[in-house]
Amino acid sequence: MKKVLITGGAGFIGYHLANKLLESGYHVDLLDNFSRGVNDFHLESLAKNDRVNCINFDLLQSEKISQLEQDYKYIYHLAAVIGVQHVLKAPYEVLTKNFILLNNAIEIAKKQNKLERFVFASTSEVYAGTLNHYGLQFPTPESTPLTINNTEQARSSYMLSKIYGEAMCQHSGLPITIIRPHNFYGPRMGLSHVIPELMKKAVDTKLGSIDVYSVTHKRTFCYIMDAVDIIQLLAESTNSIGRVFNVGNDDEEISMGELAQGIINLTGKSVTINSLESTPGSPERRCPSINDLKEVEAYVKQYTLEKGLQETFDWYSKNVFSGQVISAI
Repeated sequence: MKKVLITGGAGFIGYHLANKLLESGYHVDLLDNFSRGVNDFHLESLAKNDRVNCINFDLLQSEKISQLEQDYKYIYHLAAVIGVQHVLKAPYEVLTKNFILLNNAIEIAKKQNKLERFVFASTSEVYAGTLNHYGLQFPTPESTPLTINNTEQARSSYMLSKIYGEAMCQHSGLPITIIRPHNFYGPRMGLSHVIPELMKKAVDTKLGSIDVYSVTHKRTFCYIMDAVDIIQLLAESTNSIGRVFNVGNDDEEISMGELAQGIINLTGKSVTINSLESTPGSPERRCPSINDLKEVEAYVKQYTLEKGLQETFDWYSKNVFSGQVISAI
């Protein structure tokens, strides 16, 4: 049986990826220090599977690396210091910890006997500097030259850590695949993301209106079930070794105002939108080209935005808005 290690495995992507890999017959080790990931009843239920091992492990401590197994076929490195508010408050921590986390994950990978792939989760934020200085082609291809923003800006720290991380992977000597996630959403992603945040506002409002920032800014969204399908396909494809891929959707582009209205419609409530100013640092448009992905794997998404939003709203209505507590992972 092939073994898989997922760093940051208690988080949003890690949890859903683990479920997907279990369906494919893998043994899955989830590594997390639970600084953001939460050991909720969903994770506890997952851990009851005989092919799942949840490891409470601080990946920042390099001296503990030798404690891990050496028979992983795939390593998915998802662990990182993330979140806009954290990035703005502690940019130095973002820069240093994300480097250490990746460096230690690479060292783990190098100790494996027969590693088939090391998957590094980068970010769509790597395009931010190019957008600010030169503008972007939309949909945006992976071949876009990357330009850094002013390094004095706190928000640049996360993007810088991921660009440097991509370079580390490319020169590591490992069989690597780099993914740049674009606006994943779905159940169990906490509340500090735009879709569950808008859902909560719409459900909780007593004023008959909700505040929405950046109403004209446009995004494409990728439902988490589609996202983890794609990530696994890329990890297992021999044609993706050493390459970088956008993971997301290149269709159903929608403005934040339209998204908010669609979410209001799900609640069945009569709620109006109070349009506020644009969030500082938020790009007016983000839409990835996924042509390279389509060339490697002929994947057809399973979830329209309408279907994915309904699934997400139903999950939050049952598990969060009903009064149960889940952390903002």
